Amino acid sequence: MKKMLLMSGSKYKNTEYLVHCIPWLKTFLADYRGKKVAFLPYAGVRRSYDEYENTVKAALADLELEIISVHRGAKHTDIIEQADVIAVGGGNTFCLLKQMYENNVLECIRRKVENGTPYFGWSAGANVAGSSIMTTNDMPITYPPSFQALNLFPHQINPHFISGKIPGHNGESREERLAEFLIVNPTALVYGLPEGTALQIEGSQAVVLGENSALQFSRDMQLKTFEPNSIFTY
Repeated sequence: MKKMLLMSGSKYKNTEYLVHCIPWLKTFLADYRGKKVAFLPYAGVRRSYDEYENTVKAALADLELEIISVHRGAKHTDIIEQADVIAVGGGNTFCLLKQMYENNVLECIRRKVENGTPYFGWSAGANVAGSSIMTTNDMPITYPPSFQALNLFPHQINPHFISGKIPGHNGESREERLAEFLIVNPTALVYGLPEGTALQIEGSQAVVLGENSALQFSRDMQLKTFEPNSIFTY
């Protein structure tokens, strides 16, 4: 049974890095204290993989996990194969997916998660768990060979969802961008995760965590709202 925790982002309001996620992670990983976590740092463009690994280790120290970045392995799949948990950090989604393809980790991760290995990710790490990265908010600063992602959550995810336009901003709103996606991809479902929101998934059911509702957009921008603590089947 798939077990995933897909978090909109690493910060919420004025919290420090990953602090608001700690209670969710303590529950999600209650049975994994002392276990090995394979961490994918590929999305971290503005810091080295070593720096990203150390940042996550420090932020999650209270969970008492053995966090090992996949770049420590001769083959990155070696670290994943040996891990009890898989974690994927945020940053640039295009860089993340490109490195996932180049290091041949997609199928390895998909197989392990489908067989019960817990997966957690934030921002780009949540987006890449979906069907494709076509609803990321990031600039395509590099070129993955495909936009097709892990498809562990078989729909689209839009992390950091924010409704409406910022005053003085004349570009498209998030709703307008997602409307464009759904015009071109009319059979898709997009799940918008506002800041401070996460989906905890077991099998084919998801629970909405956090203070804000998760939003589902479908053809013609039809909207379903899932309140905090509600459960839905996807």
